[in-house]
Amino acid sequence: MTDVQHAPEPHAPGLASRLNWLRAGVLGANDGIVSVAALVVGVAAATTDAPTILIAGVASLLAGAVSMALGEYVSVSSQRDTEHALIAKERFELETMPEEELAELAEMYRGKGLAPDTARQVALELTAHDALAAHLEVELHISTDDVSNPWHAALASALSFTIGAVLPLLAVLLPPDEWRIPATFLAVLVALVITGWLSAFLGGSTKSRAIARVVIGGLLALGVTWAIGALIGTAV
Repeated sequence: MTDVQHAPEPHAPGLASRLNWLRAGVLGANDGIVSVAALVVGVAAATTDAPTILIAGVASLLAGAVSMALGEYVSVSSQRDTEHALIAKERFELETMPEEELAELAEMYRGKGLAPDTARQVALELTAHDALAAHLEVELHISTDDVSNPWHAALASALSFTIGAVLPLLAVLLPPDEWRIPATFLAVLVALVITGWLSAFLGGSTKSRAIARVVIGGLLALGVTWAIGALIGTAV
C-alpha cells in the first residue's frame, strides 16, 4: 500500500496581521452601528423632522469616521516606528556581533526543543539564507515585509465605521414616522448579532457571550438616548 504524501498547507505571509485587520474592521463597523444609531434614535425621539435627523446622522457619521481614522493612524504610526526601530537594532547587532547573534539564535531554537547540535545547524542555515529575517521571526515575531501601514489602518477603520453607520441611518429615515425607532432598534439588533458573531469567530471566543455583550451594550446605548430624546422632545 502506497503512502500518500500530503503537501503542507500553505500559509500566506501576514495571515495573523490580516486577521487582526479584519477583526478591527468588524469592531469599527460595530462602533459605527452603535454610535450613529444611538444619536439618530435620540434625535428621532425628540423630533419627527426628517432633515434634522438626516443632518444629525450624517454629521455623526462623518465625525466618527474621521475620528476613527485619525486614531488608527496615530496608533499604527507609533507601532510602525517601533517596528522599524527594532529592525534597525537587530540589523546593527548582526553587523557588529555576528557570532553572538548566531549563538543567540541557536539558543532560541534550543529553547523550542531542538537538540544543541540541531539547533546550531538550523541557526547556521537560516543565517546563511537571511540572518535578519531569521532573527526577526524567532526573536521579535515580525517581518520586514509585514510592517504595519498606518494609511491602510486609517482607511480600513474609516470605511468600516462608515459601513456600520449607514445601516441605522437608513433604518431611521426610510420607514414612516411611527416606525422609525422600532425599525432602527430591529436593524441594529440584527447588525449587532452579526458583528458579535464575527468578532467571536475571528477571535476564537464563545459566540453566545460575544453576541450577548455587544447586543446588550448597543441596545442599552439606544435606550438611554431614546429616553433622553423623548424627554427633551416633550419638554420642548
